[in-house]
This record gives sequence, structure tokens and C-alpha cells, in this order.
Amino acid sequence: MRQRKLAYGIMMGTCLTFIVLAWTVVRLYSTPAAIGMSVFAMIIPPFAAVVANWNIDRTDRRD
Repeated sequence: MRQRKLAYGIMMGTCLTFIVLAWTVVRLYSTPAAIGMSVFAMIIPPFAAVVANWNIDRTDRRD
């Protein structure tokens, strides 16, 4: 459980970092790159949810 929470937190932190960097720094140099970073950041949360719920049916100790 702890590893899944850590992986979820890292993935969501990466998502947030990409969005903030895209629209505060990167857009000043390249708008298409900022849009690309945003699209990539948009794809991360569904995968983070899958990772967080992976093998949830198995008996898992609560950490």
C-alpha cells in the first residue's frame, strides 16, 4: 500500500510540475511546447489512478 501511495504521489507531483512549468516558463519560449507538456500532463492522472488501485482486491495491510 505504501509503495502505491508513493508512486501515486510522484506521478501527480510530476503532473503538477509539468503544468506549472509549461505555463509559467516554457510558454515564454515556445507555445507549442507548453501545449505539448500540458497534453502529456493530462495523460498522467489516469495512469496514476491505475497504479494506486493496482491489485486492490488482494488482502493488503493498511500502512
